[in-house]
Amino acid sequence: MRRTPTRLLGRPLGAALAATVMLGLLTAVPESPRTVEAAPAAASESTATVFYYTKTKNWTAHRLHYAPDGGSWTTVPGVVMEAACTDWVKQTVSLGSAAGMAATFNNGSGVWDNNAGRNYALGTGNITVKDGVVAHSDPCADTGTGPGPGGAHTASVYYSTATVGWTTVNLHYRPTGGAWTAVPGVGMEAACTGWVKKSVDLGSATTLQAAFNNGNGVWDNNNGSDYTLSEGLSTVKDRKVTSAAKDPCAAETPDTEAPAAPAKVTAEADGIAVVLTWDPSTDDRGVTKYQVTRTGGTRGTMVTDVGSTVFSDTGLEERTAYTYTVRALDAAGNVSAASAAATATTGERPAAPASGKPLGTDPRKDPIYFVLTARFEDGDTSNNRGGSQHTKSGNAANNDPMFRGDFKGLVNKLDYIKGLGMSAVWITPVVLNRSDYDYHGYHGYDFYEVDSRLESAGASYQDLINAAHAKGMKIYQDVVYNHSSRWGAKGLFTPKAYGVRDTQWSWYYDEKNDGFEYDGLTVEPKSGKSYYNGDLWSTAEPSGNTCVNWGTPTQYTSPEGYRIYNCQWPSPTSGMFPKAYYHNCWIGNWEGEDSRSCWLHDDLADFNTESTPVQNYLIGAYNKYIDMGVDGFRVDTAVHIPRTTWNRRFLPAIQERVTQRFGAGAAKNFFVFGEVAAFVNDKWNRGSVNHSAQFYTWKERKEYSADDGKAALEMYDYEQQQGTGSQPTSTNAFLNGNTYHAPDHSKFSGMNVIDMRMHMNFGDAGNAYSNGKDSDDSYNDATYNVVYVDSHDYGPNKSSERYAGGTDAWAENMSLMWTFRGIPTLYYGSEIEFRAGKKIDCGPGCPLETTGRAYFGGHLAGDVKASDFSKVSSATGAVADTLAKPLVKHVQRLNEIRRAVPALQMGQYSTEGISGSMAYKRRYTDAASGTDSFALVTVSGGATYTGIPNGTYKDAVTGDTRVVTGGTLAVPAPGKGNLRVYVLDLGGRNAAPGKIGTAGAYLK
Repeated sequence: MRRTPTRLLGRPLGAALAATVMLGLLTAVPESPRTVEAAPAAASESTATVFYYTKTKNWTAHRLHYAPDGGSWTTVPGVVMEAACTDWVKQTVSLGSAAGMAATFNNGSGVWDNNAGRNYALGTGNITVKDGVVAHSDPCADTGTGPGPGGAHTASVYYSTATVGWTTVNLHYRPTGGAWTAVPGVGMEAACTGWVKKSVDLGSATTLQAAFNNGNGVWDNNNGSDYTLSEGLSTVKDRKVTSAAKDPCAAETPDTEAPAAPAKVTAEADGIAVVLTWDPSTDDRGVTKYQVTRTGGTRGTMVTDVGSTVFSDTGLEERTAYTYTVRALDAAGNVSAASAAATATTGERPAAPASGKPLGTDPRKDPIYFVLTARFEDGDTSNNRGGSQHTKSGNAANNDPMFRGDFKGLVNKLDYIKGLGMSAVWITPVVLNRSDYDYHGYHGYDFYEVDSRLESAGASYQDLINAAHAKGMKIYQDVVYNHSSRWGAKGLFTPKAYGVRDTQWSWYYDEKNDGFEYDGLTVEPKSGKSYYNGDLWSTAEPSGNTCVNWGTPTQYTSPEGYRIYNCQWPSPTSGMFPKAYYHNCWIGNWEGEDSRSCWLHDDLADFNTESTPVQNYLIGAYNKYIDMGVDGFRVDTAVHIPRTTWNRRFLPAIQERVTQRFGAGAAKNFFVFGEVAAFVNDKWNRGSVNHSAQFYTWKERKEYSADDGKAALEMYDYEQQQGTGSQPTSTNAFLNGNTYHAPDHSKFSGMNVIDMRMHMNFGDAGNAYSNGKDSDDSYNDATYNVVYVDSHDYGPNKSSERYAGGTDAWAENMSLMWTFRGIPTLYYGSEIEFRAGKKIDCGPGCPLETTGRAYFGGHLAGDVKASDFSKVSSATGAVADTLAKPLVKHVQRLNEIRRAVPALQMGQYSTEGISGSMAYKRRYTDAASGTDSFALVTVSGGATYTGIPNGTYKDAVTGDTRVVTGGTLAVPAPGKGNLRVYVLDLGGRNAAPGKIGTAGAYLK
């Protein structure tokens, strides 16, 4: 894995950490929300009045298509809805004895809102559907009270939604001396950001009692006491009532004088989370935020700004006391000198949430789409991060932070990937990174924590896995066993780095701050801007220092011209890293023994993977992700760990964990594929068997020392002496004539590999094909090889640019990959030749927008829905244009054909008796399922097949039918990028499918 070059010395930009606000004030109230009276029943248990929000739909008509529970659907497109009030339409329907109904909405012209394919489940009474959220409310209700004797009074009630996050708010009230509105009350309307309002008629009363709810049983009733409000304008915010208040939506000039301190700070622990609440600053003068400081535990001091009077602090240590201090901030950024504080002690870590479950099917069925998560789709802008190189790299000028895409974006666009026909998604590493230019994920620091720059509320890593599985799609997680970031691995070992904090370096090194722990996410509180620095510099040598020649000036200077001193930065030869955890050398020979025992780059601290503590640390970490239900691991830098260590430790640990959690069947199909980088065009990597991809697919063939370190050296020497001519061979990928035979996986290591030889030779498809065939007898089973043209590291022939062979060449490459042995894999955007010819990576030396790792989301803007693999039911905006591209149509149809012909997915192949440049026959037979699939394939050129079974053959591309009686079939050249797939019709479940899909620019 080629890594992003990182400037060694530089400061990250400051940024406040976003706080996740927990709603500690609100509770779900069953039946009656108050002690005054019970909530009345719905107006009719057999009637529902459905209100549909129109503002976000550009429809001129609205229809409700529904089916009462246990009943029949209305005739498509359903019943016409009528205007109700501004931004709402409604329809009242009779449900008979049913307690609810399934419903969808449409514009009467074929555009539907069916809740993302799930339909809406609605009950009885007044129901609102707004932007996909269902609630119980009448958004058009008047007050229903009327004026009383002595004249009418009105009250304008404003309610703050800043801390509750409700999309629907109801006001349930009664004028003093009057009756309560029917539960859940009257719908409130949007006033301005963070506020809703409702004006009500009080009759002769001058006050009212009130409570608020979200229409789905969650109430704010002032902790059971209800709110007492007065006529005129009142505001309710964070349980504070302000009578005769100013309109909170009216613009006003903030007061620049620092506000007074907040009051009544309380901190309550719930497991390892603390919820902090306080009363607003007493004068409320221009207060826009509050500054929260936390001290305690080993995580050190935390400072962040929050925009409400509730703050949630999560992921804390167990049974630890934390102190929180709160100060007010006004609009000008002035901080109150006065403060209030509270302390809370955490409890035990709560039980882990329910995990997912891998799909557990044969991985050869699933074409792979590879995304850099942080560069694919930005679903949540609040977790974006630029880093210290944001401006210098040019990313700032493009408003393109390195951390931009996230799991939410990926969840939102799974239908795009499914619409391409891809059923597995390979994502870059998810663990917490700590280096400063690490959006790609290969600088792991805390291997047990998911990087929060990828997660959002409602879009955790678990949510992504579950969402993919719900669509029948797999998640392959990129994992790193070889190295951590230069800052070590939290929970195993983290080095201390020191710098000269003199007049040259005071801008760079942080002032000493006992107890603060850098993690790549938390701002160092004294400077307010550092995420990434190691520890600190002091003018005297720190106690316990192990760094050699500490503080001695070197011959090197920084880009600013400052002298660099020994031990200012972690390095393998400095003495900072204990040999029990890390190797202590720089790599010298990429095909030598030191490639498994030395550092590849200064950002990649090389684990001593032959050490038991390191093995236990990594096995424990990746067990976590297995338990979450991922479907496989793509193993980064696999060649830099000895095969003995893989075969003895890591691969058996994966199998044992998957078997333990999900059974032997899931373990068999848990897909592990390693990056064994060999950037050459020969079968064996410069003659070194230990550094060739196919070598890692085999078990060991002799016993070595019980000590893993010694065993690695013994294995290396033994296999090098055996040489390329004495390595094991296999027929697992090859037909026996025209017959499929059961593969022998008894010597399989458990690791499949990326097909580096085909990758390196994909300058043209024919070259990749001939080179791939030449290596297939040396893999344990080449039908599991992962095949791609280019990736986030290299293009063919070790090119530093994304493949730019042209659209016709891409079509030909795809036609080969989707029909030849192995698993076709597409790097994000290749389906539209995204950034073709651009330099794949230049680190922070140039804007990401100009590289092969550019942000792809602009091509995905709009909505897309997939009804099945390769089938898009609707698409709007830029993504519709993307889906119309010729290569997209090509890959969609290739996936349709491959999915319909088992021989193309899992079959062995042969070229015996075949003439043609890229022509082969494939067969897959499975007695248990009764499957027998035989296909003849030619790509671009013509071919003649001899010695094949007689019978009827149907081409999956054109539908052409041929009857073979003499064992020979001649096929004319279909043209570049085109192909022919003649499938033998064996009847029944093995009948030839005939023409599959619609002709396009290439498959025709």
